[in-house]
Amino acid sequence: MQDQSSRTLSGKIAGFIGIAVNVLLAAGKILVGYLFGVISILADGLNNLTDCGSSILSVVSFKLSSKPADKEHPYGHERIEYVFSLTVAFIIMLVAFETIKESISKITAPTTLSFSFWVIAVLAVSILAKCCLFAYYKTTAKKINSSILNAAAVDSLTDCISSAVVLISILVSRIFGVNVDGYAGILVSLFIAWSAFNILKETFSKLIGQAPDEQLVKTIKDKILSYDGVLGVHDLSVYSYGPNKYYASAHVEVDANVNVLISHELVDKIERDFFNDTQIILTGHLDPIVTDDERVNRLRNKITYEVQNIDARFSVHDFRVVFGEKQINVLFDVAVPYECAMSKEQIKEQVERMVVCLDKRYCAIITVEYNY
Repeated sequence: MQDQSSRTLSGKIAGFIGIAVNVLLAAGKILVGYLFGVISILADGLNNLTDCGSSILSVVSFKLSSKPADKEHPYGHERIEYVFSLTVAFIIMLVAFETIKESISKITAPTTLSFSFWVIAVLAVSILAKCCLFAYYKTTAKKINSSILNAAAVDSLTDCISSAVVLISILVSRIFGVNVDGYAGILVSLFIAWSAFNILKETFSKLIGQAPDEQLVKTIKDKILSYDGVLGVHDLSVYSYGPNKYYASAHVEVDANVNVLISHELVDKIERDFFNDTQIILTGHLDPIVTDDERVNRLRNKITYEVQNIDARFSVHDFRVVFGEKQINVLFDVAVPYECAMSKEQIKEQVERMVVCLDKRYCAIITVEYNY
């Protein structure tokens, strides 16, 4: 993960570049749209002004989100970026609404479009500039994991498409003599509104508690499993408090025969290495498992096999056996994916029946839980 200071610098540079590009495009479009009476170009120019405001907001958001943790905000201020992303989306949505109103009035009371090669030129330059800005925003957003720059990238792509629609409408009007300026304005507005909706959806998902990226989960598991003495890992939870601000907890399986102080030292090392190497604050739970009891090992393998026959995506962990004279308690957890069609109760009943079929003395004590 990128260092916070370099991430903030990259974000601010992207914001300032966005301000410069959008100011120039807005000035050109508004001037040409006003002089030649092309409402769709005026709409595009106004949208560029909001993009300029969005770029200013992105600079401010990177400044505020880089503030260190304090007493009132012990997990830092990184989520401020999500709040600014929502603000950008609402501004874009407002512009789309106003542009639709103007476009409808243009349809109900059409005016003759004044064709000019200046109009064609400013639109062509806009399309090229917005394509370049989209590529730059997208690359930077991916590099620093920025939601607000990703929103700006989507908005730039929408602007590129919108300008292309306006250009086509003007050419149609010139070649066929049909005034489609108002309709093109509505199309532009719909593209803008759709962009805002997607930004809102993505940002709300992060604020509510979006599931971590599958690759991040795999990376964390693989790193824990890479240590000598770690036999397995389960119950991994990852919490995001903003871009590149992650807390995680995991049960780390170790041999029960190893001295607990040695195993504890191993988990401590894993936690330190995670913070130094990835900036992820990991809390490891020491989970000793029996490895030298053949009866337990055979039963664990058999039950794991049968559970995965129900669904290959299921996994078994925290497996323990308590042998009694007349009853054998078999305790374990079954981890299942969220998209599983069966309910937890159905899975539990089916696994319990399977365990009893293996031996009537078995009493299954099962916990079914969802995993990522």
